[in-house]
Amino acid sequence: MTGTTTAAPRRPSAVARRLCPEGGANRWVVLIVLCVSLAIVAIDSTVLHVAVPAVTEDLKPGGIQLLWIVDAYPLVCASLLILFGTLGDRVGRRKVLLIGYGLFGVASAMAALADSPHLLIAARALLGVGGAMIMPATLSIVRQVFPDRRERAVAIGVWTAVAAVGAAAGPLLGGFLLEHFWWGSVFLINIPLMFASLFAGRWLLPESTGDREGPWDVVGALMAAGGLFGVVMGVKRAGGGEGMLSAMTLVPLVVGAVLLVGFVRRQRRRKHPLVDLAMFARPAFGTSVSCIVLAMLALVGLMLIAAQYLQLVLGLSPLETGLRMVPLTLAAMAGGLVGSQLLPKAGPRAMVSCGFCLTAAAVLVLTFLGHEDNPLLMLVGFVLLGFGLQTTLFGSYESMLSEAPQGQAGGAAAIGETSYQLGGGMGIALLGSVMNAAYAPGLAAAPGVPEPAREAAENSLGEAYQVADGLGGGAGLALREAARDSFVHGLHVTLLVSAGLLLIGALAALKLPRAMSCVQEYEQDHEEDAMAAIPSPAPPQETAPASPSSAPTRERAARPSREHASAESRG
Repeated sequence: MTGTTTAAPRRPSAVARRLCPEGGANRWVVLIVLCVSLAIVAIDSTVLHVAVPAVTEDLKPGGIQLLWIVDAYPLVCASLLILFGTLGDRVGRRKVLLIGYGLFGVASAMAALADSPHLLIAARALLGVGGAMIMPATLSIVRQVFPDRRERAVAIGVWTAVAAVGAAAGPLLGGFLLEHFWWGSVFLINIPLMFASLFAGRWLLPESTGDREGPWDVVGALMAAGGLFGVVMGVKRAGGGEGMLSAMTLVPLVVGAVLLVGFVRRQRRRKHPLVDLAMFARPAFGTSVSCIVLAMLALVGLMLIAAQYLQLVLGLSPLETGLRMVPLTLAAMAGGLVGSQLLPKAGPRAMVSCGFCLTAAAVLVLTFLGHEDNPLLMLVGFVLLGFGLQTTLFGSYESMLSEAPQGQAGGAAAIGETSYQLGGGMGIALLGSVMNAAYAPGLAAAPGVPEPAREAAENSLGEAYQVADGLGGGAGLALREAARDSFVHGLHVTLLVSAGLLLIGALAALKLPRAMSCVQEYEQDHEEDAMAAIPSPAPPQETAPASPSSAPTRERAARPSREHASAESRG
């Protein structure tokens, strides 16, 4: 049983009839509501980055507290995606989504008014809970509302474009707000938009569930949450400079890996698993998940390093840095919208593979960046990067979601979002390690710098500048120049490694289907709906047994309805 269950047995509710009348035009209104909330969640994942100095100055958090202020949101969100994605399949995706809206609004108010580091950490963790409820629910509802794969491709193109625009707009919006208001304003703007989404979603969004057979695996859900929390935490610690052999890296990684292995074994033994792991046996699904991981692996760490380049090497302000990212944002939006039109013609294999290649070419263009500002080169590189990456992610998400049964839409969406988050964390760890390995040796060329000062400067370019200011004189100037040269060299090495990862992704995408199948899936879904809508025959009366010819009669009566439903779906 993998079909979608609505409020009445396969019959559209009054709300669903208003949403999707004969032409189904209002399903685009549903998409708008979903995308508004998605944009808020995506913005919140990056908006705090530029507010960290202001938060540090106001709340005076310790080093560990500051780390948790930044990491609490992505850690909690990534670890709970599978839990809430599968819970939505069980109790109702709209129900989980609306609760997520409310939690996100309340947590935003807590974060905006926080007067201590502990309260801000708690608010950020609650924001992660709300985000984990919202992200997979929006994508699974898109899967339900758009049964026609061609229209669904357009909807997912818009969905991925909004996610990319939200994440890229976070630093820009944060920089603007910090220039005019206090740091809490970066959270305060969420409240009216999220509660507007709550009230609009209550009346506009349709409810749906997946397969309700068997109990919901609470133990399995907690194992998945704990395992993902440990793995993501370990990966982030490795990317934050702890090192792979540090206890803060190894312990959560090992515990998380053990829990995830236990989760997989548990799901394979259960008659009604929380996540149907058989989906990974389908080449399109497993390959799409791998492509999402590789795309984020190559991009997220690279973008973090690029932001440091713009601010520390070129000397741009946070707002100016955000403005430099605008072409990338617009190109990503165009990539999602244009890709939805190209996918039916080019097919998933060609689109995702070409998207990887285009992104790799953009990364190679950026290797020509140096010590001086080159706006034209940066514009070309960012436009190609945004367009290529977005077509890659769009084609991967569309193939993954279309390959999953409707009853598993929430779980499939959660797996996609988890791979997105995990790929991003792995990218920060891997590319951050590559950057550090290429950056640190260059500082040895600075003459007259004491060994303790050189070791402190090896941590980051920002810290090297602080050490150089403290030294002063010729030694400080020499350290500053050496650190700047080493950072640019490390950027070039990191770009080359990122391009290699993207080319590996292009080869992996060759396992995707050559063409996008649309008609068969659409007709099958609608024929199932039409069959389910046919009333069951009345039970035979005891005094008048059914005639042997009654079954063929009912079959002849039902056949025109099925033929009519199939003709309507083709029309």
